Amino acid sequence: MALPIIVKWGGQEYSVTTLSEDDTVLDLKQFLKTLTGVLPERQKLLGLKVKGKPAENDVKLGALKLKPNTKIMMMGTREESLEDVLGPPPDNDDVVNDFDIEDEVVEVENTVKNLLKISRRVKEYKVEILNPPREGKKLLVLDVDYTLFDHRSCAETGVELMRPYLHEFLTSAYEDYDIVIWSATNMKWIEAKMKELGVSTNANYKITFMLDSAAMITVHTPRRGLIDVKPLGVIWGKFSEFYSKKNTIMFDDIGRNFLMNPQNGLKIRPFMKAHLNRDKDKELLKLTQYLKEIAKLDDFLDLNHKYWER
Repeated sequence: MALPIIVKWGGQEYSVTTLSEDDTVLDLKQFLKTLTGVLPERQKLLGLKVKGKPAENDVKLGALKLKPNTKIMMMGTREESLEDVLGPPPDNDDVVNDFDIEDEVVEVENTVKNLLKISRRVKEYKVEILNPPREGKKLLVLDVDYTLFDHRSCAETGVELMRPYLHEFLTSAYEDYDIVIWSATNMKWIEAKMKELGVSTNANYKITFMLDSAAMITVHTPRRGLIDVKPLGVIWGKFSEFYSKKNTIMFDDIGRNFLMNPQNGLKIRPFMKAHLNRDKDKELLKLTQYLKEIAKLDDFLDLNHKYWER
């Protein structure tokens, strides 16, 4: 019996329709090699488990109890791409040349059209509350890719690509802040990453809720044209009794994501090339102390997070 599967890798979705329940995980990997060029031994298929453990190559697909058109996320890098990982950082507009948002703020932040878009998100976007907001806690909003996780490098497990001190950072932050995850991807992939990193199941802290790309809005800037941003007003509108400009801080490696709320954004250094930098990256360790210090304040309105290291 045919078992259609959809695999997401490199920002694209690949439809696998020629395999059956009698084929194995290795057969799936071999087929994905023909589609993506990623060798089977370099593939990590998230979510394929048997009795709670990652499925071995010889496990038949039928044993995985997959529903037709189940979506799976694949991690892995083509052999010819590995040299790029060892080379200099890419001249990527999302990472290196992220523009200085300050000149754009006045034109964008309070534009009526943008405020109406936020209002629609407040009314229409459905938030699944994982853990109730806590009275008296401030709010920490976190990006995922390049902030908590190197989503480009190749590894056997997602944990190998996790930013150093992530769990210690979240454990400390949870003492003073409700924690929200907001990634510019689909919720399915956010959930998969949080599970792979052990964030959603950690007993030392809890995630209040997660937002995906559907909660974002598109704004027009004079210099850059159309840009997708993460307006914190969506959260403030939905949870006005708990969160506001006064008690919210957002970490993202892309500054334009908080174009609507520059006062509340802290641009974190991107975590890339995990296998080279995991022993050197201390960003979350230092930010743990910063969050602890500012948690003592009644509000954040007088802070300039650009100078958080001073």
